[in-house]
Amino acid sequence: MARMGGRRHLKTLAAPKFWPVRERAGVFTVKPSPGPHPIERCIPLLIIVRDVLGYAKTAREARKLIAEGHFKVDGRVRRNYKFPVGFMDVLEVVDTGEKYRILPYPTKFFILHPISDEEARFKLGRIEDKSTVKGGHIQLHLHDGRNVLIRVKDPTNPVEAKPYKTLGTVKISIPEQRLLDYAPLEVGSPVIVMGGRNVGRVGRVVDIKRGMRRYRSIVTIEDVRGERFQTSLEYVFVIGPPGGDPWISLPEGAWK
Repeated sequence: MARMGGRRHLKTLAAPKFWPVRERAGVFTVKPSPGPHPIERCIPLLIIVRDVLGYAKTAREARKLIAEGHFKVDGRVRRNYKFPVGFMDVLEVVDTGEKYRILPYPTKFFILHPISDEEARFKLGRIEDKSTVKGGHIQLHLHDGRNVLIRVKDPTNPVEAKPYKTLGTVKISIPEQRLLDYAPLEVGSPVIVMGGRNVGRVGRVVDIKRGMRRYRSIVTIEDVRGERFQTSLEYVFVIGPPGGDPWISLPEGAWK
C-alpha cells in the first residue's frame, strides 16, 4: 500500500540551512510538529533549548526540560519538544525570567532578541487574509495561524472591520489574544524583511508597486543609513504605524 501523509522524520542534510545542527554528526534531526509556522520559517523548541540557548547538551536533556514546563511560547507553557517557534513569537525561560522575540536577521535568518517584561506582553501578527463568519463578524487570519475576531454591529455594513487590510499588522496581547492596535502597510510604514536576500533589514516604505500577485509586487524601502533597496511584497512585515516608530525593540543599529 502507498504511504499516506508526510514522513515523521527529518534528515539533518534536509533541514533548513539556518538551523544550527550542521556540526552534529547525527543522520536525523528533530522535525517540527504541524503548527503555527511552516518548516522553512521555524525552528523546533528542542533545537532552541539545546543548540541556541545551550541549556542542554543532549536531546534527551532538552526533552526533559521542555516536558517539565520550563519554557513558554507566546505566554503558554509548551511541553512538545517539536513545537515550531517562528517569527515574532515570544519565548520565555520560566526559571530565569529571560524573554526573547524571534526576529529575522541578516545572514542568520533569525535571532533570539532579548526583550523587556513589558514588551513580552504582546506580539505582532501580519494579516494574511480575512473571512466572514457566522453572524456577519469578520475574522482576521494571521501569519502564525491565529484568528482574531472583529465583531460588527451591522453585517451589511461592517464599519468596524474596514480599517483592517491584508498585509497590515495587528498588535495583540498574549496569551489573552486581545486586539491592542493596528498598523496598515502604507508609504511611510516601518517594516522588517522576513525573507529573500534582504532578510532582517529594517526601514521605512518609500514606494509600493502592485503586481498581479504578492510575489510580483515590489516594495522600495529606505533604511536608517539612507540606503534604498527593493524586496517582494510577500516578505514585508509592518512593525509600526505609518510615520511612527516600531512597536518592538530591534537589534542595535537596525533602526537608530
